[in-house]
Amino acid sequence: MPISNLDLTLIAILCGEVLGFAAFARDKQKAKAGLWRTPEATLLLFGLIGGLGAWMGQHLLRHKTRKEPFRTQFGVVVVIHLILLAAGATSTLL
Repeated sequence: MPISNLDLTLIAILCGEVLGFAAFARDKQKAKAGLWRTPEATLLLFGLIGGLGAWMGQHLLRHKTRKEPFRTQFGVVVVIHLILLAAGATSTLL
């Protein structure tokens, strides 16, 4: 049975969410170990790619939840991610 475009899209979204979570988890580990950290711009990019996963990583790991202006910028990026997902879902249904 061939894989449909919808299946591929859902797999891509899932991979993005996992990557978003992993980016925050890795940066949290680096922070605890005192190692070179992931730039905030990179974390914001992962928020755009995998917004919900990155948001879950931020909150479950309690990483960068109080740092401004990153917190606000990250919130905007996650909202953009959700809008893009909704737009993609709407165009698929039409």
